[in-house]
Amino acid sequence: MAEPGGLRVAAEALEFVYPDGTRALNGVDLDVSPGEQVAIIGQNGSGKSTLVRHFNGLLRASSGQVLVGDAPVAHRHIAELARSVGIVFQNPDRQIFAGSVRAEVAFGPRNLGFKGSELDDRVAGALAAVGLDGLQATNPYDLGASRRKLLGIASVLAMGTPVVILDEPTTGQDARGVARVQQITRDLAAAGRTVIAVSHDMRFVAETFARVVVMESGRITLDAPPTGVFAEANWATLTRTYVDPPFAARIGARLGLGSTPTDGALIEAIVRRDASPRT
Repeated sequence: MAEPGGLRVAAEALEFVYPDGTRALNGVDLDVSPGEQVAIIGQNGSGKSTLVRHFNGLLRASSGQVLVGDAPVAHRHIAELARSVGIVFQNPDRQIFAGSVRAEVAFGPRNLGFKGSELDDRVAGALAAVGLDGLQATNPYDLGASRRKLLGIASVLAMGTPVVILDEPTTGQDARGVARVQQITRDLAAAGRTVIAVSHDMRFVAETFARVVVMESGRITLDAPPTGVFAEANWATLTRTYVDPPFAARIGARLGLGSTPTDGALIEAIVRRDASPRT
């Protein structure tokens, strides 16, 4: 069963003010190409989750506009946008409501019109991707917090949306869970789908995404590949946003190896240095 390719997602001069007067977004411009994988990082309250909730219509712009595909979302219903944009909430308990794992995962695709064997295939495939196959009859609240997070991811995967948004997908995950989320992201990328992740896990970000956006006080302050964002020249900016560069980036800088945001890049740089002729 072929999944759809990705869609463009964009914010243009986007501003958002909460009813209590809190200004969460201050003129955000962001353009994510179809099939692109982008991580958004920054301190709590910088506007990350507020931004991505505009992409599926959960929040509506105070000014500026949001586009999914090439169409503004302003007058599109959430149910329509749900066919294009799936979002996994930071707290899975705000997303889960069904009495069984299967019913939870089947809810989204069923509402998109899938049924019978195609619905069964979507549920089975999504549960296998997150490692919850064999638990279809289990009550979601009998799962631990980390598995409920994976269940939330499965619920969105089963819908097959062209755009997938992951809000803190590695929270509470052990090394195996993080590796599983990384593989899910890579599989989505291989299928040409657009992936946007909000994360505080800098190692996950550096190893998984080709583009990293840094937010501070409702604005974008950096937008570059991991090698650029985590380069030593940007550490002062990252410090303002309470972001620590990945360990590999800090070690690489101390060894004078340049920007090495991942363990693999650090090892390669060390090997090249040690192999270079001595003068």
